[in-house]
Amino acid sequence: MQPHQRDRFDRELDEVLAEMPPLVHELINEVPLVVEDYPSAKTAKELGIRRRDDLCGLYSGIPLSDRSIEHSGVLSDVVTIYREGIIRAASDERGYVHLENLRKQIRITILHELGHHHGLDEDQLHELGYG
Repeated sequence: MQPHQRDRFDRELDEVLAEMPPLVHELINEVPLVVEDYPSAKTAKELGIRRRDDLCGLYSGIPLSDRSIEHSGVLSDVVTIYREGIIRAASDERGYVHLENLRKQIRITILHELGHHHGLDEDQLHELGYG
């Protein structure tokens, strides 16, 4: 990814985060948000991802709905979003990315992954418009 593309994405991410309600910011304080260009080769292999821009985000952790006292001492949860995947998902048929589409896809990806933290599955997230 070119530095100017990364900078543009990060500026738009900052704008999206600034518009999110305080509750989302509280969640991000509990479940850190990490931004990477694309998933590692190991992550792609584990998830069966063929193209590195096929993945927009990933929740790593134990959903709140599945936690018990037996999970004390495990690594912290984290939400990772991937610039290349989000940009591809926000692109039109000619490959052009409108800022409105990019912001929408960033927002959807963050809320989608935070939804997994709360135990929502893909079908439930799709029904909510975050699929």
